Amino acid sequence: MSFTTKQDTIVLGAGMVGVGCALHLQALGKSVALLDRRAPGLETSYGNAGIIQREAIAPYALPRDLGFLMSGVTNQRVDVRYHAADAARMLGPLWDYHRNSAPGPYKRISREYETLIARSLETHTQLMNDAGASHLVAGRGYLMLYRTERELLDFFKVADERAEAGVNHIKLTGADVAREEPALVGSFAGAVRWTDPLAIRSPGDLVQAYARLFEQRGGAVHLGDAGTLRQTDAGGWQVETANGFTLEAKQVVVALGPWTTQLTARFGYSAPVIPKRGYHMHYANLPGRPLNSTIIDAEFGYVIAPMKDGLRLTTGAELANADAPRTPSQIDAAEKIARQNFPLGERVDAEPWMGTRPCMPDMKPVFGAVPGVPGLWCAFGHGHQGFTLGPVTGELLAAMMTGGTPRVDVRPFSPERFG
Repeated sequence: MSFTTKQDTIVLGAGMVGVGCALHLQALGKSVALLDRRAPGLETSYGNAGIIQREAIAPYALPRDLGFLMSGVTNQRVDVRYHAADAARMLGPLWDYHRNSAPGPYKRISREYETLIARSLETHTQLMNDAGASHLVAGRGYLMLYRTERELLDFFKVADERAEAGVNHIKLTGADVAREEPALVGSFAGAVRWTDPLAIRSPGDLVQAYARLFEQRGGAVHLGDAGTLRQTDAGGWQVETANGFTLEAKQVVVALGPWTTQLTARFGYSAPVIPKRGYHMHYANLPGRPLNSTIIDAEFGYVIAPMKDGLRLTTGAELANADAPRTPSQIDAAEKIARQNFPLGERVDAEPWMGTRPCMPDMKPVFGAVPGVPGLWCAFGHGHQGFTLGPVTGELLAAMMTGGTPRVDVRPFSPERFG
Protein backbone atom coordinates (compact mmCIF):
# COMPACT_ATOMS: atom_id res chain seq x y z
CA MET A 1 0.00 0.00 0.00
CA SER A 2 1.37 3.41 -0.99
CA PHE A 3 1.05 6.44 1.27
CA THR A 4 0.92 9.95 -0.18
CA THR A 5 2.47 12.89 1.64
CA LYS A 6 1.70 16.42 0.51
CA GLN A 7 3.94 19.45 0.71
CA ASP A 8 4.21 22.77 -1.09
CA THR A 9 7.33 21.90 -3.08
CA ILE A 10 9.45 18.91 -4.04
CA VAL A 11 13.12 19.53 -4.83
CA LEU A 12 14.76 16.85 -6.97
CA GLY A 13 18.51 16.69 -6.43
CA ALA A 14 20.37 16.89 -3.12
CA GLY A 15 23.61 18.51 -4.22
CA MET A 16 24.61 22.00 -3.15
CA VAL A 17 22.15 23.61 -5.57
CA GLY A 18 19.19 21.44 -4.59
CA VAL A 19 19.84 21.73 -0.86
CA GLY A 20 20.26 25.49 -1.25
CA CYS A 21 16.88 25.69 -2.98
CA ALA A 22 15.21 23.55 -0.32
CA LEU A 23 16.58 25.62 2.56
CA HIS A 24 15.57 28.96 1.10
CA LEU A 25 12.07 27.81 0.18
CA GLN A 26 11.73 26.49 3.71
CA ALA A 27 12.93 29.81 5.13
CA LEU A 28 10.08 31.53 3.28
CA GLY A 29 7.52 29.31 4.97
CA LYS A 30 7.10 26.55 2.41
CA SER A 31 6.89 22.87 3.30
CA VAL A 32 9.54 21.09 1.24
CA ALA A 33 10.59 17.52 0.48
CA LEU A 34 14.07 16.83 -0.93
CA LEU A 35 14.64 13.70 -3.01
CA ASP A 36 17.72 12.14 -4.60
CA ARG A 37 18.86 8.67 -5.57
CA ARG A 38 21.73 9.02 -3.08
CA ALA A 39 22.22 10.79 0.23
CA PRO A 40 22.89 14.55 0.08
CA GLY A 41 26.23 15.72 -1.25
CA LEU A 42 27.41 12.47 -2.82
CA GLU A 43 27.37 13.39 -6.52
CA THR A 44 29.13 16.32 -8.21
CA SER A 45 29.10 18.44 -5.04
CA TYR A 46 31.17 15.79 -3.26
CA GLY A 47 34.20 15.79 -5.50
CA ASN A 48 35.20 19.37 -6.21
CA ALA A 49 38.23 21.26 -4.91
CA GLY A 50 36.25 22.69 -2.00
CA ILE A 51 36.67 26.39 -2.78
CA ILE A 52 33.85 28.89 -2.34
CA GLN A 53 35.16 31.14 -5.09
CA ARG A 54 34.23 34.73 -4.30
CA GLU A 55 36.99 35.84 -6.67
CA ALA A 56 35.46 34.04 -9.69
CA ILE A 57 33.51 37.03 -10.98
CA ALA A 58 34.07 35.90 -14.58
CA PRO A 59 33.16 32.39 -15.79
CA TYR A 60 35.55 30.03 -17.55
CA ALA A 61 35.81 31.12 -21.16
CA LEU A 62 36.85 28.78 -23.94
CA PRO A 63 40.44 29.71 -24.91
CA ARG A 64 40.42 31.16 -28.40
CA ASP A 65 44.13 31.18 -29.26
CA LEU A 66 45.23 28.86 -32.03
CA GLY A 67 47.99 27.28 -29.96
CA PHE A 68 45.53 25.99 -27.38
CA LEU A 69 43.14 24.69 -30.02
CA MET A 70 45.89 22.90 -31.94
CA SER A 71 47.38 21.32 -28.82
CA GLY A 72 43.94 20.05 -27.86
CA VAL A 73 43.54 18.09 -31.07
CA THR A 74 45.99 15.42 -29.90
CA ASN A 75 43.91 14.84 -26.75
CA GLN A 76 47.08 14.83 -24.64
CA ARG A 77 46.63 18.09 -22.74
CA VAL A 78 46.49 17.73 -18.97
CA ASP A 79 43.85 20.41 -18.43
CA VAL A 80 41.35 19.45 -21.16
CA ARG A 81 40.59 16.09 -22.75
CA TYR A 82 37.63 14.62 -24.60
CA HIS A 83 35.82 11.52 -25.80
CA ALA A 84 35.78 11.97 -29.57
CA ALA A 85 32.25 10.67 -30.22
CA ASP A 86 30.75 12.66 -27.34
CA ALA A 87 32.62 15.83 -28.29
CA ALA A 88 31.37 15.49 -31.87
CA ARG A 89 27.79 15.51 -30.59
CA MET A 90 28.58 18.70 -28.67
CA LEU A 91 29.88 20.65 -31.68
CA GLY A 92 26.86 22.96 -31.83
CA PRO A 93 26.98 23.97 -28.15
CA LEU A 94 30.79 24.14 -28.25
CA TRP A 95 30.61 26.53 -31.20
CA ASP A 96 28.21 28.72 -29.23
CA TYR A 97 30.60 28.50 -26.27
CA HIS A 98 33.40 29.67 -28.58
CA ARG A 99 31.34 32.61 -29.85
CA ASN A 100 30.29 33.64 -26.35
CA SER A 101 33.94 33.61 -25.27
CA ALA A 102 34.75 36.45 -27.70
CA PRO A 103 35.61 39.71 -25.87
CA GLY A 104 32.29 41.49 -26.50
CA PRO A 105 29.84 38.78 -25.40
CA TYR A 106 32.17 37.62 -22.64
CA LYS A 107 32.29 41.07 -21.05
CA ARG A 108 28.49 41.25 -20.90
CA ILE A 109 28.17 37.68 -19.63
CA SER A 110 30.75 38.35 -16.91
CA ARG A 111 28.83 41.40 -15.67
CA GLU A 112 25.72 39.27 -15.31
CA TYR A 113 27.62 36.38 -13.74
CA GLU A 114 29.27 38.66 -11.19
CA THR A 115 25.90 39.50 -9.65
CA LEU A 116 25.66 35.90 -8.45
CA ILE A 117 29.26 35.49 -7.32
CA ALA A 118 29.05 38.73 -5.33
CA ARG A 119 26.54 37.10 -2.94
CA SER A 120 28.19 33.70 -2.71
CA LEU A 121 30.15 34.25 0.52
CA GLU A 122 27.28 35.97 2.30
CA THR A 123 24.78 33.23 1.53
CA HIS A 124 27.21 30.44 2.42
CA THR A 125 28.36 32.10 5.64
CA GLN A 126 24.79 32.48 6.87
CA LEU A 127 24.04 28.81 6.24
CA MET A 128 27.33 27.69 7.80
CA ASN A 129 26.58 29.64 10.94
CA ASP A 130 23.03 28.30 11.13
CA ALA A 131 24.22 24.73 10.49
CA GLY A 132 27.15 24.90 12.93
CA ALA A 133 29.48 24.00 10.07
CA SER A 134 32.16 26.68 10.36
CA HIS A 135 34.64 24.03 11.51
CA LEU A 136 34.70 22.76 7.92
CA VAL A 137 36.48 25.93 6.79
CA ALA A 138 40.14 24.98 6.41
CA GLY A 139 41.29 28.52 5.71
CA ARG A 140 40.83 31.61 3.66
CA GLY A 141 42.10 32.06 0.13
CA TYR A 142 44.16 29.98 -2.26
CA LEU A 143 47.16 30.31 -4.57
CA MET A 144 47.02 30.61 -8.36
CA LEU A 145 50.51 29.39 -9.21
CA TYR A 146 52.46 30.33 -12.35
CA ARG A 147 55.59 28.81 -13.81
CA THR A 148 56.57 31.55 -16.30
CA GLU A 149 57.11 35.27 -15.77
CA ARG A 150 55.10 36.25 -18.83
CA GLU A 151 51.98 34.35 -17.74
CA LEU A 152 52.36 35.63 -14.18
CA LEU A 153 52.50 39.26 -15.29
CA ASP A 154 49.49 38.73 -17.54
CA PHE A 155 47.54 37.34 -14.59
CA PHE A 156 48.63 40.22 -12.37
CA LYS A 157 46.68 42.42 -14.80
CA VAL A 158 43.62 40.19 -14.40
CA ALA A 159 43.95 40.43 -10.63
CA ASP A 160 44.15 44.22 -10.80
CA GLU A 161 40.99 44.33 -12.93
CA ARG A 162 39.15 42.18 -10.40
CA ALA A 163 40.39 44.40 -7.59
CA GLU A 164 38.42 47.23 -9.17
CA ALA A 165 35.33 45.07 -8.59
CA GLY A 166 36.18 44.60 -4.93
CA VAL A 167 38.03 41.28 -5.17
CA ASN A 168 41.07 41.16 -2.89
CA HIS A 169 44.41 39.58 -3.70
CA ILE A 170 48.11 39.57 -2.90
CA LYS A 171 50.82 39.32 -5.56
CA LEU A 172 53.61 36.88 -4.73
CA THR A 173 57.06 36.47 -6.23
CA GLY A 174 58.70 33.08 -6.58
CA ALA A 175 60.57 33.74 -3.34
CA ASP A 176 57.29 34.59 -1.60
CA VAL A 177 55.80 31.30 -2.78
CA ALA A 178 58.79 29.39 -1.42
CA ARG A 179 58.36 31.04 1.98
CA GLU A 180 54.61 30.41 2.12
CA GLU A 181 54.81 26.84 0.84
CA PRO A 182 58.23 25.42 1.77
CA ALA A 183 57.08 21.88 0.90
CA LEU A 184 56.99 22.76 -2.81
CA VAL A 185 59.89 21.52 -4.92
CA GLY A 186 61.23 23.48 -7.88
CA SER A 187 61.04 27.14 -8.79
CA PHE A 188 57.97 29.12 -9.79
CA ALA A 189 57.67 32.60 -11.23
CA GLY A 190 55.12 33.55 -8.59
CA ALA A 191 51.45 33.46 -7.74
CA VAL A 192 48.34 35.41 -6.93
CA ARG A 193 46.81 34.68 -3.56
CA TRP A 194 43.09 35.30 -3.71
CA THR A 195 42.22 36.21 -0.13
CA ASP A 196 38.40 36.25 -0.21
CA PRO A 197 37.51 32.61 -1.03
CA LEU A 198 36.88 29.98 1.63
CA ALA A 199 38.65 26.62 1.43
CA ILE A 200 36.46 23.78 2.71
CA ARG A 201 38.09 20.64 4.12
CA SER A 202 35.27 18.34 2.94
CA PRO A 203 32.76 19.63 0.35
CA GLY A 204 30.44 16.66 0.77
CA ASP A 205 30.32 17.19 4.52
CA LEU A 206 29.27 20.80 4.02
CA VAL A 207 26.34 19.78 1.81
CA GLN A 208 25.37 17.18 4.40
CA ALA A 209 25.54 19.79 7.18
CA TYR A 210 23.17 22.01 5.21
CA ALA A 211 20.86 19.04 4.62
CA ARG A 212 20.78 18.30 8.35
CA LEU A 213 19.84 21.93 8.97
CA PHE A 214 17.00 21.49 6.49
CA GLU A 215 15.80 18.42 8.42
CA GLN A 216 16.17 20.15 11.79
CA ARG A 217 13.88 22.87 10.51
CA GLY A 218 11.22 20.33 9.59
CA GLY A 219 12.18 19.33 6.06
CA ALA A 220 12.17 15.74 4.84
CA VAL A 221 14.98 14.09 2.86
CA HIS A 222 14.06 11.02 0.81
CA LEU A 223 15.88 8.51 -1.35
CA GLY A 224 14.16 7.87 -4.65
CA ASP A 225 14.27 7.98 -8.42
CA ALA A 226 13.54 11.43 -9.86
CA GLY A 227 12.60 9.65 -13.07
CA THR A 228 9.28 8.67 -11.47
CA LEU A 229 8.15 12.30 -11.60
CA ARG A 230 4.71 12.71 -13.13
CA GLN A 231 2.00 15.33 -13.42
CA THR A 232 -1.31 14.75 -11.67
CA ASP A 233 -4.74 15.28 -13.17
CA ALA A 234 -5.19 18.19 -10.76
CA GLY A 235 -2.12 19.97 -12.15
CA GLY A 236 0.30 19.04 -9.40
CA TRP A 237 3.32 16.74 -9.29
CA GLN A 238 4.10 13.35 -7.78
CA VAL A 239 7.27 11.32 -7.36
CA GLU A 240 7.95 7.97 -5.69
CA THR A 241 10.38 7.40 -2.84
CA ALA A 242 12.52 4.29 -2.48
CA ASN A 243 10.50 3.11 0.53
CA GLY A 244 7.17 3.24 -1.27
CA PHE A 245 5.84 6.68 -0.39
CA THR A 246 4.36 9.06 -2.94
CA LEU A 247 5.37 12.70 -2.57
CA GLU A 248 2.92 15.23 -3.97
CA ALA A 249 3.27 18.99 -4.41
CA LYS A 250 2.01 21.88 -6.48
CA GLN A 251 5.54 22.84 -7.47
CA VAL A 252 8.71 20.89 -8.22
CA VAL A 253 12.29 22.06 -8.67
CA VAL A 254 14.57 19.95 -10.86
CA ALA A 255 18.15 20.45 -9.64
CA LEU A 256 19.78 17.29 -10.94
CA GLY A 257 22.95 18.82 -12.33
CA PRO A 258 24.01 17.18 -15.61
CA TRP A 259 20.92 14.95 -15.55
CA THR A 260 18.40 17.80 -15.29
CA THR A 261 17.47 18.07 -18.95
CA GLN A 262 17.05 14.31 -19.28
CA LEU A 263 14.07 14.72 -16.97
CA THR A 264 12.72 18.07 -18.16
CA ALA A 265 12.80 16.85 -21.79
CA ARG A 266 9.93 14.52 -20.90
CA PHE A 267 7.83 17.61 -20.25
CA GLY A 268 8.96 19.47 -23.36
CA TYR A 269 11.98 21.46 -22.16
CA SER A 270 15.56 20.90 -23.24
CA ALA A 271 18.78 22.92 -23.13
CA PRO A 272 22.26 22.39 -24.62
CA VAL A 273 24.30 21.19 -21.64
CA ILE A 274 28.04 20.73 -22.17
CA PRO A 275 29.18 18.04 -19.70
CA LYS A 276 32.66 18.65 -18.31
CA ARG A 277 33.74 15.67 -16.29
CA GLY A 278 36.39 15.84 -13.60
CA TYR A 279 38.34 13.35 -11.50
CA HIS A 280 39.92 13.42 -8.08
CA MET A 281 42.24 11.30 -5.98
CA HIS A 282 43.44 11.64 -2.39
CA TYR A 283 47.06 11.23 -1.36
CA ALA A 284 48.67 10.74 2.02
CA ASN A 285 50.42 13.73 3.56
CA LEU A 286 54.18 13.36 3.71
CA PRO A 287 55.55 13.72 7.27
CA GLY A 288 57.09 17.13 7.86
CA ARG A 289 55.99 18.48 4.47
CA PRO A 290 52.52 19.97 4.92
CA LEU A 291 50.79 21.98 2.23
CA ASN A 292 49.47 25.14 3.85
CA SER A 293 46.80 26.14 1.35
CA THR A 294 44.92 25.07 -1.74
CA ILE A 295 46.93 25.62 -4.93
CA ILE A 296 45.90 25.73 -8.58
CA ASP A 297 48.61 24.95 -11.13
CA ALA A 298 47.60 27.48 -13.79
CA GLU A 299 49.56 25.83 -16.59
CA PHE A 300 48.16 22.34 -16.20
CA GLY A 301 44.73 23.08 -14.74
CA TYR A 302 44.77 20.78 -11.72
CA VAL A 303 44.18 21.67 -8.07
CA ILE A 304 45.88 20.36 -4.94
CA ALA A 305 43.72 20.92 -1.85
CA PRO A 306 44.37 19.86 1.76
CA MET A 307 41.29 17.86 2.82
CA LYS A 308 40.27 15.75 5.79
CA ASP A 309 41.03 12.61 3.73
CA GLY A 310 44.47 13.80 2.62
CA LEU A 311 45.67 15.95 -0.26
CA ARG A 312 42.99 16.00 -2.96
CA LEU A 313 44.12 16.35 -6.57
CA THR A 314 41.35 17.41 -8.93
CA THR A 315 41.64 17.53 -12.70
CA GLY A 316 40.53 20.01 -15.32
CA ALA A 317 37.79 19.17 -17.80
CA GLU A 318 37.00 16.05 -19.80
CA LEU A 319 34.36 16.55 -22.50
CA ALA A 320 32.32 13.38 -22.22
CA ASN A 321 28.77 12.39 -21.35
CA ALA A 322 28.14 11.91 -17.65
CA ASP A 323 27.44 8.20 -18.08
CA ALA A 324 30.27 7.45 -20.55
CA PRO A 325 33.02 5.01 -19.48
CA ARG A 326 35.64 6.47 -17.17
CA THR A 327 39.03 7.36 -18.62
CA PRO A 328 41.31 8.15 -15.66
CA SER A 329 44.34 8.85 -17.87
CA GLN A 330 43.79 12.55 -17.23
CA ILE A 331 44.31 12.24 -13.50
CA ASP A 332 47.29 9.96 -14.09
CA ALA A 333 48.85 12.68 -16.24
CA ALA A 334 48.09 15.37 -13.65
CA GLU A 335 49.54 13.24 -10.86
CA LYS A 336 52.74 12.67 -12.82
CA ILE A 337 53.30 16.42 -13.14
CA ALA A 338 52.13 17.26 -9.63
CA ARG A 339 54.56 14.79 -8.05
CA GLN A 340 57.43 16.80 -9.48
CA ASN A 341 56.51 19.78 -7.28
CA PHE A 342 54.01 18.81 -4.60
CA PRO A 343 54.40 16.63 -1.48
CA LEU A 344 52.12 13.78 -2.55
CA GLY A 345 52.33 10.51 -0.64
CA GLU A 346 50.71 7.23 -1.66
CA ARG A 347 47.24 7.11 -3.18
CA VAL A 348 44.55 6.78 -0.53
CA ASP A 349 41.50 5.95 -2.67
CA ALA A 350 41.01 2.58 -4.35
CA GLU A 351 40.14 4.30 -7.63
CA PRO A 352 39.70 7.87 -8.86
CA TRP A 353 36.39 9.58 -8.14
CA MET A 354 34.57 11.09 -11.13
CA GLY A 355 31.81 13.69 -11.41
CA THR A 356 30.28 15.88 -14.10
CA ARG A 357 29.95 19.66 -14.23
CA PRO A 358 26.91 20.81 -16.24
CA CYS A 359 28.10 23.78 -18.30
CA MET A 360 26.12 26.00 -20.63
CA PRO A 361 27.23 27.56 -23.94
CA ASP A 362 26.78 31.05 -22.46
CA MET A 363 28.57 30.07 -19.23
CA LYS A 364 25.64 31.11 -17.03
CA PRO A 365 23.47 28.89 -14.83
CA VAL A 366 19.84 28.22 -15.67
CA PHE A 367 17.19 28.75 -13.01
CA GLY A 368 13.57 29.77 -13.03
CA ALA A 369 10.20 28.57 -14.27
CA VAL A 370 10.25 26.05 -17.10
CA PRO A 371 8.35 27.75 -19.93
CA GLY A 372 4.97 26.28 -20.76
CA VAL A 373 4.88 23.82 -17.85
CA PRO A 374 3.04 25.25 -14.81
CA GLY A 375 4.59 24.31 -11.49
CA LEU A 376 7.86 23.02 -13.00
CA TRP A 377 11.03 24.91 -12.06
CA CYS A 378 14.69 24.15 -12.64
CA ALA A 379 18.13 25.09 -11.32
CA PHE A 380 21.18 23.69 -13.12
CA GLY A 381 24.04 24.55 -15.45
CA HIS A 382 26.38 26.16 -12.91
CA GLY A 383 29.47 24.74 -14.59
CA HIS A 384 32.51 24.93 -12.33
CA GLN A 385 30.69 26.91 -9.63
CA GLY A 386 27.74 24.84 -8.44
CA PHE A 387 29.37 24.46 -5.03
CA THR A 388 29.93 28.22 -4.81
CA LEU A 389 26.57 29.31 -6.21
CA GLY A 390 24.17 26.76 -4.72
CA PRO A 391 22.94 28.88 -1.79
CA VAL A 392 22.57 32.13 -3.76
CA THR A 393 20.71 30.25 -6.50
CA GLY A 394 18.37 28.89 -3.84
CA GLU A 395 17.80 32.35 -2.41
CA LEU A 396 16.91 33.83 -5.79
CA LEU A 397 14.76 30.93 -6.97
CA ALA A 398 12.84 30.85 -3.69
CA ALA A 399 12.01 34.54 -4.08
CA MET A 400 10.78 33.91 -7.63
CA MET A 401 8.66 30.93 -6.60
CA THR A 402 6.95 32.77 -3.76
CA GLY A 403 6.18 35.99 -5.62
CA GLY A 404 8.98 37.97 -4.00
CA THR A 405 11.54 40.29 -5.55
CA PRO A 406 14.95 38.66 -6.14
CA ARG A 407 17.95 40.65 -4.92
CA VAL A 408 19.48 40.70 -8.41
CA ASP A 409 18.18 40.76 -11.97
CA VAL A 410 17.44 37.11 -12.72
CA ARG A 411 16.48 37.56 -16.36
CA PRO A 412 19.96 36.64 -17.68
CA PHE A 413 19.58 33.19 -16.10
CA SER A 414 16.09 32.37 -17.33
CA PRO A 415 15.35 28.93 -18.81
CA GLU A 416 13.53 30.76 -21.60
CA ARG A 417 16.83 31.60 -23.31
CA PHE A 418 17.00 27.95 -24.41
CA GLY A 419 14.39 25.65 -25.87
